Amino acid sequence: MQTEISSGPAFAFGEIKLAPGSSVRVEAGAMAMTRGDVAMTTSTRGGFLKGLRRSLGGESFFVNDFTSQAGGLVAVASPLPGDMTHIPLTGGTLLVQSGSWVASDPTVDVDSAWGGSKSFFSGEGLLLLRCSGQGDLLIASYGAIRDYTLNEGETMTLDTGHVVAFDDTIHYAVRKSGGWKSTLLGGEGLVTDFTGPGRLWLQTRNSSELVSWLAVRMPSQRDSSS
Repeated sequence: MQTEISSGPAFAFGEIKLAPGSSVRVEAGAMAMTRGDVAMTTSTRGGFLKGLRRSLGGESFFVNDFTSQAGGLVAVASPLPGDMTHIPLTGGTLLVQSGSWVASDPTVDVDSAWGGSKSFFSGEGLLLLRCSGQGDLLIASYGAIRDYTLNEGETMTLDTGHVVAFDDTIHYAVRKSGGWKSTLLGGEGLVTDFTGPGRLWLQTRNSSELVSWLAVRMPSQRDSSS
């Protein structure tokens, strides 16, 4: 998948060049522009249950496949202001936070992965998307994206709202940031410990914090009626 990302890290815009006879799979609603010979088909790509699992993971029930017979261009954008990055998969598996998957080669399988007792409880959803196979992905963030590589046994701790994606070779565990007093009053809540080896991507802003910031500043129904 030949891509060019511009206007980042604040308002990233991804342009995907389609060679003759090729296609790209895009999250529903993420397409911003097409150019040239490009046709779109919509499906669940895997049947009802797979579409349902993907929607529980924070993505749309349906996905769109854009195909070009003579060559064309598909541009994608994320709903929130932020960055976008291209990640190649060479047979491994990437776990992606809900809402971050934007587009990928049709050879990449995008499914949900139940986190069980290790799930993220930060309001991001209980499911992660499991992207596996061979091909390229585009993932988006709220804020800029920073990538790190953890060595064997090396640990990094993130606020759960800043997680974008990580290799499934990384072990992760969710815990309180401190005692109950620190968790409730310190503003940090839950954090996730990631232990290598593997790659890890984080976002510099937290969409849940944005929602909380807006909520206290929005006029209430009582204020509107007075």
